[in-house]
Amino acid sequence: MKNTLPTGAARVAGVVGQPIHHSLSPFLHTAWLRDLGLNGVYAPFGPKDEHGFDRLILSCRSNGIKGLNVTAPFKAQALALADTVSDTARKAGSANLLTFDDDGYVHADSTDGHGLLRAFELQAPDCDLTSAPVAIMGAGGASRAVVAALLDKGCPEVRIINRTLARAEELVFAFQTGVTAFDLTQVSRAFEGAIAVINAASGGPHPLFEGLSDNAAVMDMTYRPLKTAWLQAAEANGLKTVDGLNMLIEQARPSFQAFYGVAPRAHFNIRKLALEFLGETE
Repeated sequence: MKNTLPTGAARVAGVVGQPIHHSLSPFLHTAWLRDLGLNGVYAPFGPKDEHGFDRLILSCRSNGIKGLNVTAPFKAQALALADTVSDTARKAGSANLLTFDDDGYVHADSTDGHGLLRAFELQAPDCDLTSAPVAIMGAGGASRAVVAALLDKGCPEVRIINRTLARAEELVFAFQTGVTAFDLTQVSRAFEGAIAVINAASGGPHPLFEGLSDNAAVMDMTYRPLKTAWLQAAEANGLKTVDGLNMLIEQARPSFQAFYGVAPRAHFNIRKLALEFLGETE
């Protein structure tokens, strides 16, 4: 399949974060560009601080770049710098996708929640996220985007578990309804009857998974390593697992289409190539 875009200068997009050297996004987008035969470039950008990010966005308004994926620690700043904001990004409180029009205007969107929901559809299709509460470990920016997606999908309750209870309560305040806050001493209560547990935190021991629904699934947003201690513990308890690699791939698909004007081929096995690149196996 070849592109229907006009020939000429390459379309340029990229990913921005700090640190950025570990990002798998350049590999994914470059693989899709090659598969489709598109004249495009996808590059990493690593401004050292918020001032550097500001200057990068100012430059992108006029240098012809089509867009940027945004990762930590710049997602909230990306939202604040945009001229227009999607409803999804507004609810998420951050943006992982910026696109630039020909007049230099910046539009902010968020595809993180979409990526997570698609990952569950692919790896745990029988896990109905609208049938029971979902528990999330961690109260950072990634958690807020996931909460927004789950509530929009119809999840009856999202339970946020965080070391600092006040951080979890910030999400309760942000969404007003459908969100409950817990600290680490209340993990068992937060897991009780949950249909899914999502780890959006870094570090710390994995919890016990007793009390979850029999058909529950456990997800870890991390994709290096693919089978984290969380997922290994979940498998040992007979639970379905969802890994962070599918979330990364699925949040990248709409970004690619926004940058290059065509969607990646659904049957192109990008996951297989990514696993080989990472030195991982299923």
